[in-house]
Amino acid sequence: MSERRPGTNYLNVSYGIRSWLFTVDHKRIALLYLGSVTLMFLLGTVFAGLVRLELLTPAGDLFSADSYNKIFTMHGIVMVFFFLIPGIPAVLGNFLIPMMVGARDLAFPRLNLLSWYLYTIGALFTLFNIVIGGVDTGWTFYTPYSSAWTTTNIVPVALGIFITGFSSILTGLNFIVTIHTMRAPGLTWFRLPLFVWAHYAMSIVVILGTPVIAITIVLLALERVFKLGFFDPALGGDPVLFQHFFWFYSHPAVYIMILPAMGVISEIIACFSRKRVFGYSFVAASSLAIALLGFLVWGHHMFVSGQSVFAGLVFSVLSFMVAIPSAVKVFNWTATLYKGSISFDTPMLYVFGFLGLFTIGGLTGLMLACLGIDVHVHDTYFIVAHFHYIMVGGTVMAYLGGLHFWWPKITGRMYPEWWGRLSALIVFVGFNLTFLPQFIVGYLGMPRRYHAYPDEFQVFNVMSSAGASILGVGYLIPLFYFAWSMRYGKKAPDNPFQATGLEWTTPSPPPTENFPVTPVVTEEAYAYEKMPIPAGGARAV
Repeated sequence: MSERRPGTNYLNVSYGIRSWLFTVDHKRIALLYLGSVTLMFLLGTVFAGLVRLELLTPAGDLFSADSYNKIFTMHGIVMVFFFLIPGIPAVLGNFLIPMMVGARDLAFPRLNLLSWYLYTIGALFTLFNIVIGGVDTGWTFYTPYSSAWTTTNIVPVALGIFITGFSSILTGLNFIVTIHTMRAPGLTWFRLPLFVWAHYAMSIVVILGTPVIAITIVLLALERVFKLGFFDPALGGDPVLFQHFFWFYSHPAVYIMILPAMGVISEIIACFSRKRVFGYSFVAASSLAIALLGFLVWGHHMFVSGQSVFAGLVFSVLSFMVAIPSAVKVFNWTATLYKGSISFDTPMLYVFGFLGLFTIGGLTGLMLACLGIDVHVHDTYFIVAHFHYIMVGGTVMAYLGGLHFWWPKITGRMYPEWWGRLSALIVFVGFNLTFLPQFIVGYLGMPRRYHAYPDEFQVFNVMSSAGASILGVGYLIPLFYFAWSMRYGKKAPDNPFQATGLEWTTPSPPPTENFPVTPVVTEEAYAYEKMPIPAGGARAV
């Protein structure tokens, strides 16, 4: 191993665009992803803002129906495929997993870089679609509308998502091989941080599920371009078959988003309550249970598709079952907080936000697992509110919490705590003001995807649009103070929150090789009883 210059870390070891574009350092690749997913998040947020502007008034007088269809379609595609699915694994997972297992890098560093290039190429194909006129099918691409009837540009978007799918597969494969083969001596499976367990389960879902959506998209493109009959009844196909394929992947995709988020929550709760996660083994096992059960519940998206009553009953029961491991996590996190030495720093505020929003999303998911309720609210704003509470409320709160928690390790700088707490509060208030009214207006019968609606729904839509404005401000504040902190923030100590875990034993920011010598693990995860409690809470600075 070459001798490292004093003060050298992964950020300043080399300079220039080339050193970043051809890097194989997992930490630099994580930052490349951070820049990419942030850009896509901002773009998706702009589309969401346009949707909410249109819905301020009942008349649908800002955009035409066709333009509105394209705007909400791009909002869904950009947010789901280019932010929510890759966000936490590509940024925090890439940065942390090698350090958490005591390795110098992921098992396949060049493959890791290739996955970022595939993500970028896929994003460019998708954005190119905007330039040439957009697509109006909704992010679900239901056939035969997407394969036969729409005149918009399906193929570039499908190609972009297809390419990006390979990025996810390569990342998941890299995580699994790294966790299996590169753990430090003494780091047994049941000493692994729960963040690693969560990413391991997520990777299984990615590798088993993503090829299904990739093949489905290929079939869609073949039918659209060459008129081969897979999903179009006029060509001898079955449109419901597309829904089976789509949801076989897309329901597990919810767990691709939420499992890494759950891993983040476990790390933060343990640190800021100064306790080992209650029922560690059950929380770890519940990640695998969620991953496996997630493949058995796709049919609850199709209660009104004409499937048999018996099939609907089976999928209803299975949907209730998948709530059990999720509930195990929430109950065990709550038990961890009980009698803990809790401090209310920014990451912990985001955790509290996650617990509230995810619980609301989960409980309304149980309502939707009931056939009668699902039939009543199907394709209404009730569904929109439910999946935003799970996918956005859960995943984004955890992503922001994790970003604050590990920001000192990533950059070597502290963020301004007061601004962090303020942004967490604004995000929570803005989110609930945006989506709680949608539960009501959806239950009352307002369909989703409509750009005009009856006058009696306006007050709820005005509340929702006002909330979206507040939420947008809450999302922008961290963007500014994170950028500010990289130059002006207070220098971070190696372990500012007195947290456990191998990543906190490295300097901030870490050197290229992570560890000068391979660490040896001698204790269980989350041994907070051996860690000092800093004066004033968990913060040491």
